[in-house]
Amino acid sequence: MVDPSVPRSLLRSTLRALLAPRRATALLLVAVPLVIVQARLSADSRAGGLGLVMCVACVMFAPLTWRALFPAGDDRPPTWSAPFGRLVVYGITGAGVVSMIGVALPKLLGIGSTLMTTDVGLLVSVALFWVGGYGLGRDIDLESGLRAARAEVVSLARQAEHSRLLLLRSQLDPHFLFNTLNAIAEWCREDGEVAEQGILRLSDMLRTILEASRLAVWSLDRELALCRTMFELYAVRDPGAFEIVWDLDELPAVSVPPMILLPVCENAMKHGLGAGHRGPVEVGARARGDGVELWVENPGRYAGPRPGGEGIASVTHRLALAYAGAATLTIEPRGERTRVALVLPYRRPQEEA
Repeated sequence: MVDPSVPRSLLRSTLRALLAPRRATALLLVAVPLVIVQARLSADSRAGGLGLVMCVACVMFAPLTWRALFPAGDDRPPTWSAPFGRLVVYGITGAGVVSMIGVALPKLLGIGSTLMTTDVGLLVSVALFWVGGYGLGRDIDLESGLRAARAEVVSLARQAEHSRLLLLRSQLDPHFLFNTLNAIAEWCREDGEVAEQGILRLSDMLRTILEASRLAVWSLDRELALCRTMFELYAVRDPGAFEIVWDLDELPAVSVPPMILLPVCENAMKHGLGAGHRGPVEVGARARGDGVELWVENPGRYAGPRPGGEGIASVTHRLALAYAGAATLTIEPRGERTRVALVLPYRRPQEEA
């Protein structure tokens, strides 16, 4: 019979799986006609009840026995006890269950011969126990394994996304950082006050980025503040070279993945003003239906994805993971300008780590 040391959770998981609509429907389509035929072709009025007991017992014990003897993920090398000895135990268990219900129980209750308790009927019942237990047990384990694998894939994706977030600070344009440090070095000799402002803003920016790498979500206000610090750092380095236009509506408290807008703002500076285009950079936020729209618009017409570009691709991937497909990112030309728009639902994004 079933090993008494089998965890009760195995019994519960087997019963839950058998009650799943797709399995329960299939089992009823087989068991109900069998019980009806058993009742109509047997002389004893209790034959239908006996057939029902046999069907229920086989449906419950067969897959449970298989799963107990052949647990999923058991990678031990084949020996007499694994799996050949366990096959013998499984065969004996099936014959024993059918014999107890189909032979011993009718004798105990005084039930006469029925369709399912004839020699042929018992052999068919034993065969159904063996085959059905194997099929149902394997199906339940495969479904459970698939569910676990999917959960692991999601977990690994979130871990990978967290690692990517930890590396986002290195995605900031190295030339921007190097040029800023070189400019600060020159200011130290020429204008100590400007050098101090540059150091303070660079320090604030890097401190915020380090903090963001440890958080799963933070407020939209903090995200916009980080972008503002980056623009201020550009302004300290190149005073009067560009204009930032902020178009921010009053919004309810919104949580977003950290540094979700920063790469877009950095791209606007790098591929817009940094590529020689002139004009204001616009950053906006407004309510849109049941979500919020964020956008960054910069001079320079969008000409399609750039080879090796990681910033926008990273943002798109993070949005898909954090909002399960409910957020969108679009990038399109607007005359001689480029506009990147993010539409995020108000609900809190899923944890990225």
